[in-house]
Amino acid sequence: MSWGTELWDQFDNLEKHTQWGIDILEKYIKFVKERTEIELSYAKQLRNLSKKYQPKKNSKEEEEYKYTSCKAFLSTLNEMNDYAGQHEVISENMTSQIIADLARYVQELKQERKSNFHDGRKAQQHIETCWKQLESSKRRFERDCKEADRAQQYFEKMDADINVTKADVEKARQQAQIRHQMAEDSKADYSSILQKFNHEQHEYYHTHIPNIFQKIQEMEERRIVRMGESMKTYAEVDRQVIPIIGKCLDGIVKAAESIDQNNDSQLVIEAYKSGFEPPGDIEFEDYTQPMKRTVSDNSLSNSKGEGKPELKFGGKSKGKLWPFIKKNKSPKQQKEPLSHRFNEFMTSKPKIHCFRSLKRGLSLKLGATPEDFSNLPPEQRRKKLQQKVDELNKEIQKEVDQRDAITKMKDVYLKNPQMGDPASLDHKLTEVSQNIEKLRLEVQKFEAWLAEVEGRLPARSEQARRQSGMYDSQNPPTVNNCAQDRESPDGSYTEEQSQESEVKVLAPDFDDDFDDEEPLPAIGTCKALYTFEGHNEGTISVVEGETLFVIEEDRGDGWTRIRRSEDEEGYVPTSYVEVYLDKNAKGAKTYI
Repeated sequence: MSWGTELWDQFDNLEKHTQWGIDILEKYIKFVKERTEIELSYAKQLRNLSKKYQPKKNSKEEEEYKYTSCKAFLSTLNEMNDYAGQHEVISENMTSQIIADLARYVQELKQERKSNFHDGRKAQQHIETCWKQLESSKRRFERDCKEADRAQQYFEKMDADINVTKADVEKARQQAQIRHQMAEDSKADYSSILQKFNHEQHEYYHTHIPNIFQKIQEMEERRIVRMGESMKTYAEVDRQVIPIIGKCLDGIVKAAESIDQNNDSQLVIEAYKSGFEPPGDIEFEDYTQPMKRTVSDNSLSNSKGEGKPELKFGGKSKGKLWPFIKKNKSPKQQKEPLSHRFNEFMTSKPKIHCFRSLKRGLSLKLGATPEDFSNLPPEQRRKKLQQKVDELNKEIQKEVDQRDAITKMKDVYLKNPQMGDPASLDHKLTEVSQNIEKLRLEVQKFEAWLAEVEGRLPARSEQARRQSGMYDSQNPPTVNNCAQDRESPDGSYTEEQSQESEVKVLAPDFDDDFDDEEPLPAIGTCKALYTFEGHNEGTISVVEGETLFVIEEDRGDGWTRIRRSEDEEGYVPTSYVEVYLDKNAKGAKTYI
C-alpha cells in the first residue's frame, strides 16, 4: 500500500488532505489548551472557596475550631486546597508535555510538508516543460513536411511545363531538395525529443512522484501516531494525580471519622459551665401572719424583729433562681402589706456594697472586662485566671532565658574584653530583671484571685446539693460583701446585667470581623458597551464607553463585579461590558 503507486494522479487531493491533518492537530492542541485553562480556573475557585471558609486569625471563629466537628471541617478545607493543587499539576503537565511538544511538532510538520510539495511541483513543472518541447518539435516537423511536399509539387509542375526555362526548373529542384532536408532534420529532432520525453515521463511517474508521495505518506502517518501518543499522555497526566487525589479524599474521610460527639459535648460543658449549684427548695412564705396582726407600734416592732427570717426566705431563696427566672416587672403585682415592705427595707442590704462593686458595674456597662474576670461565673472565671497565670509563667520563662543569655554574654565579655564592653549589658540586664519582677507580681496577684475562686467553689457532692438551700443560713450578712458580690445573685451579677455585658463585649468582636476584610484586588479592566442604570441594591451605573476595573468574574449568573473607585463598586450585566482580564493575575482567563 503506497500513495506513490495508488495515488500517482492525486497530487492536489493529497495536498488538501495533509493540510486537513495539520488543522486537526492544531484543533487538538487548542482543545488541550482550553482544558488547562479550565483546570486552572477550577483550582483557583477551589482555593478561593477553601480560603473563604478558613477561620480568621484572632477572631472568635478560632475558638470554635476546638470542637472535633470544626477540626474535621478545617481538615476538609486543607484537603480541598491540596485537591486544587493537583488540578494545577494537571494543567502544568498538559502544558509542558502536550501543548508545547505538539506546537513544536506542528511547526516541523508544516516545514516538511512544504518541502515535499515543493519537490512535487518542481517535478510537475519539469515534465510540463518537456511536454512543451515535444509539442514544439512535433509542430515544426509537421510544418517542414508540408513545406517539402509543396516544394516537390512545384518542382514537378515546373519540370513538366515546356515553356519554363532550365534555370527555373533547376531552381525549383534545388528548393525542393532544401525543403526535404529540413523535413528530415525536423524528423530527427522530433524523434530525439520524443525519446527524451518518454524517458522523463517514465521517471516522473515511476520514480520521482512515488518517492515524493512516499515521504508525504510517512509524514502523515507520523502525524497520526504522534496524535495518538498525545492522547495517551493526556490520559496519563490525569492518571498520575489520581493516587494523590485519593489521599486527599481519604484525608477527608479520616477527618470525618475523627469527629467525637462525646468530646464536643465535654468541651461545651467546659466552655459554659458556671460553677453554681442548682437552687434548693423554696420555703413556704406565709402571707397570712400580717393579716392577723393589727397595725400598731407593737406589730411594727415585731415586724422589725422578724425581718431577717423573712429576708432569708423571700430574698435569698428568690435569688437562687436568678439564672432561670427573670423578675416580674408587671405593674399588676399584688400589693404587700405596708409592714412587710418596711421589714424588707430595714433588713435588705444595698445593691452596691462597696466601691469595687460600683467599679465592676461601671465596667460591665461600658463593655470592658475586669482584670480579675469577676464578671464571669466562678468556673469560667477560674479557667480564665488559670489561663492568665500560664501565659504569665511563659513570659517569665522567656525573660529568664533572655537574662541567662545576657549573663553568659557578659561573662564572655569579661573573659575576652576585645569582644565587647561588659558594662554595656548592665542596663539591659537590669531592665530584664525588672520585667521578671513585674511579671512575678502579676502572677502572685492572679494566683491569689485563683486561690480565692478555687476556695469558694462549692464541693460537687450530693450532700452539698442537699445543703444548697441552707447556704444562706450558714453565711450571715456580716461576711465580706465585696467578695460575695461577684458570685452572689443578689449582688451586681444579675441576669439582666450579664446579658447586657455580653452584648457589649461581643459588639467590638463583631465589628472587627468587618474591619479585617480587605477590598478585592482588580483582576482586569472592562469597557462599557451600553449604558446601564443600576437602580437595584448592589448594582452600579455605567455609561457607554466608560472604562472600569474588574474585581470579580462572572460566576455563571450573568453578572460581573466592577469598581470605579475605592468607595464605588457593584454588579453590572456581563453582556453590557467587554472584559479584559489581566494575564498576570493568578488563574485569570482571557476572554471577551
